[in-house]
Amino acid sequence: MPLAVLPVKLITKDPQKLEVRIKWMIHKSFYLFMHLMKGLGVCTFEVEGAQKLDRKGLLILANHPTLIDVVFLISLIPNADCVVKSSLLKNPFTRGPISAGRYIANDHAEDTILAAKHSFSRGNSLIVFPEGTRTQPGKPLKLQRGAANIAIRTANNITPVIIKCTPSTLTKQERWYNIPHRRFHISINVRDDIPVTSYLDRAPSVAARELSKSLTDYFEKESK
Repeated sequence: MPLAVLPVKLITKDPQKLEVRIKWMIHKSFYLFMHLMKGLGVCTFEVEGAQKLDRKGLLILANHPTLIDVVFLISLIPNADCVVKSSLLKNPFTRGPISAGRYIANDHAEDTILAAKHSFSRGNSLIVFPEGTRTQPGKPLKLQRGAANIAIRTANNITPVIIKCTPSTLTKQERWYNIPHRRFHISINVRDDIPVTSYLDRAPSVAARELSKSLTDYFEKESK
C-alpha cells in the first residue's frame, strides 16, 4: 500500500482530492482482500443493512471482536475515516497512507473531536470502536467516553454496527498465527441510527457520560 500511494501523491497536489483518492484506494483494496479471503475458503461473511451506510457524514460505532473488523467496515464505505493510534504515524509502512488519507490520530481528545467535525464537513463517515481496543470475550464491555464526546460535541446521530465472529479468532488474546479449527464466519449488522438530540440540552460532559452509559448497555445487549 505505501508504494501504491506514492504515485498518487506525486500527481495529486490538492489535499482534498488526494484524501478522496487515497480513501477510495484503501476501500477497494480492503474490498478485494475481504473477497479474496472468502474465495480462498479462509472465512465467510454476511452483511445486513449495508444500505444504511450509503450516506455521508455518519458516525459509525462498532464493537470490535476481531483484528480485521476495520477491514470489513472500510470495504463497505468508500469515504471512511478512522480514529487511529498516533504511533501508526511514526511507522514507515503506515505513515504514508494514513497521512495522505487524513485519518485522525488519537493524540488529544479536543483535537480528535475537532478533526472529526472537519471530517464530517468534508462528507466523510467516521468509524470508531468505542471500546478503544478489541473486545475481550466473556468480559463486560468497557466503552471509553471519546465516542460519546464526538457524538455530543458534533451533534451527530450514531449508526451502530454489531459484528460477530464465529469461531472466535484474532482477538486481543490470540496471536495472528493462532488459526481456528474451521473457517470463521463474520456477520455485520448495521442497525438503525441512535439519535442524540435528547442529550443535547445539558452540559456536554454530563451528556457524554450519560450517552456512554446508554451505549454500553446497548452494545452489551446486542453483541451477545
